[in-house]
Amino acid sequence: MKALEGVKILDFTHVQSGPTCTQLLAWFGADVIKVERPGAGDATREQLQDIPDVDSLYFTMLNHNKRSITLDTKNPKGIEVLWRLVAECDVLVENFAPGALTRMGLTWEAIHAANPRMILASVKGFGPGAYADCKVYENVAQCVGGAASTTGFRTGTPMVTGAQIGDSGTGLHLALGIVTALYQRTHSGLGQRVDCAMQDSVLNLCRVKLRDQQRLERGPLQEYSQFGEGIAFGDAVPRAGNDSGGGQPGRILKCKGWETDPNAYIYFITQGPVWEKICDVIGEPTWKTHPDYATAKARLPHLNEIFTRIEAWTMSKTKFEAMDILNGLHIPCGPILSMKEIAEDQALRKAGTVVEVDHPTRGKYLTVGNPIKLSASATDVTRSPLLGEHTDEILRDVLGYSETERLNISESGAIGAIRKIAAA
Repeated sequence: MKALEGVKILDFTHVQSGPTCTQLLAWFGADVIKVERPGAGDATREQLQDIPDVDSLYFTMLNHNKRSITLDTKNPKGIEVLWRLVAECDVLVENFAPGALTRMGLTWEAIHAANPRMILASVKGFGPGAYADCKVYENVAQCVGGAASTTGFRTGTPMVTGAQIGDSGTGLHLALGIVTALYQRTHSGLGQRVDCAMQDSVLNLCRVKLRDQQRLERGPLQEYSQFGEGIAFGDAVPRAGNDSGGGQPGRILKCKGWETDPNAYIYFITQGPVWEKICDVIGEPTWKTHPDYATAKARLPHLNEIFTRIEAWTMSKTKFEAMDILNGLHIPCGPILSMKEIAEDQALRKAGTVVEVDHPTRGKYLTVGNPIKLSASATDVTRSPLLGEHTDEILRDVLGYSETERLNISESGAIGAIRKIAAA
């Protein structure tokens, strides 16, 4: 039995933040019913298409293990079906623009009256305040959540990260809120609202920088490179390049082949307990007792010099050669892996971190698997649904409509053309 088996999710999400959340719940066994517009569906079905007239990888990689029903919520019959779904499901998840849910009549008060056990989970850009009604996208969330101002190099412009901490990060937070509300419902018997703001989620992932902002008020941040360079700090946390920003200084360093390979680098951490081993491996044994290098505090003003010397050693090795040597000495490090290297890593495929899926129109493609592993609830990653593929099935099995009733709903235009396509 899957961990969330028996839980029905009414999925009104699109693009990335909401689908990330509902896909995770589907991986754990919830029955996720994705509601889409007839003839169009989720906008990402057509965004960044690499094969004409085939659902994009953007869509497929965010909507595994779900069922799709097409429903015209402006049609009276469509509204009837919608409220039947509200009555039958446990959770409604949405990431519409501000006010869209209310215009559909799906206010919290109306939902709670129709199904007191229903949990309404929403992704928003901002929490209550001056910006509550503003739209937010991935990179905007990284900017307003504090990530961009602290990412990049000190003398450069703020930068966003390739990790989707705004969209997918918020989806992960929302999924935790939903399962927490489901657990509380086992005691209270009632549903509740779960709201997750993208600004809040990004800030939660940037909490160490909020930590540093408060430390900065009491003096310079000595583990930042600019301290060793003698450059004064301003009144806000600066961008610190590839500094670790933690108690154990770290940097990204060049390895053999860096001139032609953009990923021939390794992350190297000068952890205190293995400092003597680091001195030995880079050929600087006198640094073990030298007053400028012997202690972690003494090393802080000399980090640039230290990492320059370490880099001279890493440049004589490939990133994997360096990793083998350093791991053998328990020195923390990690090679910079390209997406190509990750896609070809057989260990990641065996672990289910990278999964190959077969799709009826796309064929085989790679996707990420469930990053959370439960010992008693294995995850099977199944393909994303075709638009409206499960409409008839949901009307029949979830809502109990007879064949005649389903025909009437179809003829009313409340749903799109029913597609009966065998599962791949």
